[in-house]
Amino acid sequence: MAGKKIQDAAVVREKRRLGKRLFQGRTLILMCLPAILFFIAFSYMPLPGIYVAFVKYNYRKGIFGSKFIGLQNFEFVAQSGQLWRLTKNTILFNLVFIILDNLVAVTTAILLKEIQSKAFRKVSQTMMFLPYFISQVLVGVLVFNILNSDTGFLNSVIKSLGGEPLSLYKNAGPWPVIITLVHLWQKTGYNSVVYFAAIMGIDQEVIEASLVDGANGWQKIRFIVLPSLRPTIVILLLFALGGIVKGDFGLFWNLVGRNPVLYEPVDIIEMFVYRSTISNFNFSTASAVGLYQSLIGFIMVLTVNGIVKKVEPDYSLF
Repeated sequence: MAGKKIQDAAVVREKRRLGKRLFQGRTLILMCLPAILFFIAFSYMPLPGIYVAFVKYNYRKGIFGSKFIGLQNFEFVAQSGQLWRLTKNTILFNLVFIILDNLVAVTTAILLKEIQSKAFRKVSQTMMFLPYFISQVLVGVLVFNILNSDTGFLNSVIKSLGGEPLSLYKNAGPWPVIITLVHLWQKTGYNSVVYFAAIMGIDQEVIEASLVDGANGWQKIRFIVLPSLRPTIVILLLFALGGIVKGDFGLFWNLVGRNPVLYEPVDIIEMFVYRSTISNFNFSTASAVGLYQSLIGFIMVLTVNGIVKKVEPDYSLF
């Protein structure tokens, strides 16, 4: 009896401490409230909708009134014989995007910080940031007008120099590189903003002290800037791995479209699902593919976060 009273008293004290901490941090909680509500509304409340991946969806009966068919929706991709190729292409493209995005963004942010002229820096940032707002449809049009074999800008230059025009839309080999370059052109400016903000947050006294001690520009970057960016790089890497099986449909579709000659090295899961369901769209099939992608991303995040937690516990997400 006495032990129960002691336990109850401990619970009461813990609740009081929690209430006190919440009251003390009320300003920060209010600032976080919009983000909390966003994730509740768009991430947690839709979770019961996962059930649609296991039913034959009927518009009249709704999700939970539709007939349960188990894993039959997942057989849509598995039976096509292309699951491995589609998954491999999607993961490889995203791995390249993640690595190059971070590498190029960090380099760009460091170079921008080293620019002494503030006016030139702002103009440079704006010019690099603008491609992010260009529609993927327009990006596809621009690429086509540059690369097409008849009237494309690139082939026009090659012809004027007496060379043989390139038939890039009939040769799948160069397209992984082309897609990667277009992706970097469009996303580098946006990705570098986060790293530029992190660099601006580094204590300037530390940098000034290193310069007084005789450190050159490379040593400043290597021993001060890059270690300061490491937590940001790790966190963004973990976030990116969650979507490693989800491809950028807009980019791939608008660059490749319905050209089957180019499918082998650049076909991703979203493109295959779109082509297969465009004439007879099915929520259940699309949901099954989305769940498959989410599960692989979830496993990847848990695995990499576990590795990070063992190597650098302070940098892990949880």
